Amino acid sequence: MADHYISWNKGDAISPANITTGTSSTAGDQVELRTLDGAGLTKVDVLLALEAFEAYYATKPVTP
Repeated sequence: MADHYISWNKGDAISPANITTGTSSTAGDQVELRTLDGAGLTKVDVLLALEAFEAYYATKPVTP
């Protein structure tokens, strides 16, 4: 199974064109999400996880 990464660099605008994807981590980007190939994840699963992250960061510090 492979890890898949999607990342965003803090200085970039919020646009799909500024998202980096791949099978390895991107050292230059400040925010990154990893998903596991073969874990049975759906788009809905990932969107729910993003909502959970958003709720967490709405009330917690960025680096706990």
